[in-house]
Amino acid sequence: MRAFSDLQLFIATVEAGSLSAAARKLGLTPAAASAALQRLEGELGVPLLLRSTRRQRITPQGELFLASARQAIDLIESAGQQIRCGQVVAAGSLQVSMPSDLGRHVLLPWLSEFMAAHPRVSLRLQISDRLADVYGQPVDIAIRYGVPPDSDLVALPLAPDARRVLVASPRYIERHGAVRHPEELAEHNCLCYVLGEQVHQRWRFWSEGQALDVEVRGDRQADDGEVVRRWAVDGLGIAYKSELDVRADLRAGRLVALCPAWRGEVSPLHLLCADRRQLGPAVRLLQAFLAERLTAWGN
Repeated sequence: MRAFSDLQLFIATVEAGSLSAAARKLGLTPAAASAALQRLEGELGVPLLLRSTRRQRITPQGELFLASARQAIDLIESAGQQIRCGQVVAAGSLQVSMPSDLGRHVLLPWLSEFMAAHPRVSLRLQISDRLADVYGQPVDIAIRYGVPPDSDLVALPLAPDARRVLVASPRYIERHGAVRHPEELAEHNCLCYVLGEQVHQRWRFWSEGQALDVEVRGDRQADDGEVVRRWAVDGLGIAYKSELDVRADLRAGRLVALCPAWRGEVSPLHLLCADRRQLGPAVRLLQAFLAERLTAWGN
């Protein structure tokens, strides 16, 4: 447990701003605290903090190690709690990246419920449709649509059967007519989503085992899925969205599904992380909780 104590001291020193303040917080003598920090740096072979009599600064190596140290403390404390209580306890801080539309309108209230059930969990959210770099950014897990772009990522299913659906508002249909076949999209204003520098304007559909790709055009493009959905609800064009994003709009009649004889492409929802060691109790319980909610919401 000495390594555990050394990690605690390092984290406390960064948070308190000085080694002496961290020593007082943890009930250590200044000499014992200094020895612990030196021991940790010696084991790692790199300096974590640069210190003088009045100032300290964390090194780049220390910044990288800090996130791992915090995760290690969270896992050890959570495991100890499980052993003492005989049950799985979610605890610690989770940094979560999630898509704009689904995140704001579906996942956000569910995350509040999860935190109420697990009060020892704290969240830091990144809500954006840009793909989070779970290796380079301070993100523990990312909730994303589609097949993971990196085969090395750990992908836990949330909604594996989710599909895209073609939608328009009743107002748009009244003005421009309904679309009964995907090839008719060439005559309509299509609202396109942009991922990175790539415009998603080749839409794929399936019918009786056959795939059909349609190149679409429109006067509006956005890199935010929520904006595309709002444009569709406002009657400004046709959108090709995950059914999860527009389910509430379809049920309320704000949007109508088009081309019912054709199925949209599969767009599964996953919880992603960089390493299986990140799959602590909090992440496992969150994945199970969200998967259950998404399944119940679809019934």
